[in-house]
Amino acid sequence: MTGLLAQEQARVTDWPGYIGWSVGLLIVIGLVYWLMRQGWNWRRTQQSALPPLPEVPAELGGEILTADGRYHGTTTAGNWLDRVVAHGLGTRSLAGPTLTERGLLVRRPGDVDLWIPAAALTAARLDSGIAGKVVPSGLLVVTWDLRGTRLDSGLRLDHAEEHTAWVEAIDALIERTKTKKTEEAAP
Repeated sequence: MTGLLAQEQARVTDWPGYIGWSVGLLIVIGLVYWLMRQGWNWRRTQQSALPPLPEVPAELGGEILTADGRYHGTTTAGNWLDRVVAHGLGTRSLAGPTLTERGLLVRRPGDVDLWIPAAALTAARLDSGIAGKVVPSGLLVVTWDLRGTRLDSGLRLDHAEEHTAWVEAIDALIERTKTKKTEEAAP
């Protein structure tokens, strides 16, 4: 009986085995993290041909709506899993969206601000997810054109009940911009 008890105690205090398994697990976690980072960098390289983001103008125009929330990312339009990481568009962050007469400004503390001119806006809708992130209370998804590339950008406002008002305001701005372009083009 004493021999069996000593054998059981030896297994419990097998420190070299525990240390070996712990080091092995840390190596596997490090490898997975490194592979994920390599995938992110590969995607950034693949999207390097994406045109640069529009510069935020000095004069934004009259403010229509403003809110606080989170920026969830940008994808190619219609493909909510194809995250765009070029130019900092793939980074989730806090956001302060402001809709003005000249476009949509998404202020992102600690990251690049996103300016979408009114002429580049093409649609706004409510959706449940973007860039692999599903939000049960819904997202405000803005579709826009970046010099020939259609993109979807997802925002989650702090007060989800405001999403519908944002969709309506963005759609109205798009319509006013189209009307203005048509009037300017008419002889």
